Amino acid sequence: MASCNVIAEAQQRPGHEAAQAPKPANIDRNGVLTLVRGTLLALDHGNKTGNYTVLRDLGAPAFYAGNSATRLAEIFAKLRNDKLDLSGVAVIDPQLSLLPQIEANGMMRMAGFFPSVSSQINFELIYAPVDGQWRLFGISVAVGQSGPVAPAPPPEASQPAAKPPTIEKKPPAPQPPAKQ
Repeated sequence: MASCNVIAEAQQRPGHEAAQAPKPANIDRNGVLTLVRGTLLALDHGNKTGNYTVLRDLGAPAFYAGNSATRLAEIFAKLRNDKLDLSGVAVIDPQLSLLPQIEANGMMRMAGFFPSVSSQINFELIYAPVDGQWRLFGISVAVGQSGPVAPAPPPEASQPAAKPPTIEKKPPAPQPPAKQ
């Protein structure tokens, strides 16, 4: 499983905010799709070209300041070298495992995956509010299997196989003679 994480460094807020529970974000389905797809397609373009400036430029000021294009290239090198194709996110709807929520620090966080046949793209995204828009603050992308995987069969034992149980069959009960 490949996994890459980038979270911008941010100043810590006073401790009283950390005690607040996250609140549901006021964002509709189209807004979520736009943010998730736009972010992951920018990552895909960076992986395909080796140029992460667009992904960086889409970020919040702290993301931009904390991540040079070279650093992002280093962080996502494994995904790039594995030739991970994220273009399917343009047409597949994400399945959210964490609905968009506003954290105590004012950031919006969401997580989910894009299912596909052979593997799925798992993501966690954090956005900061900047001038009335949500801008990328943190991104985590991992590739996993698309469904439950059956456990491996136990190793074969060197003992002889046990005989399957036998079921005793009772003879049929005698039937009375048929009347003519």
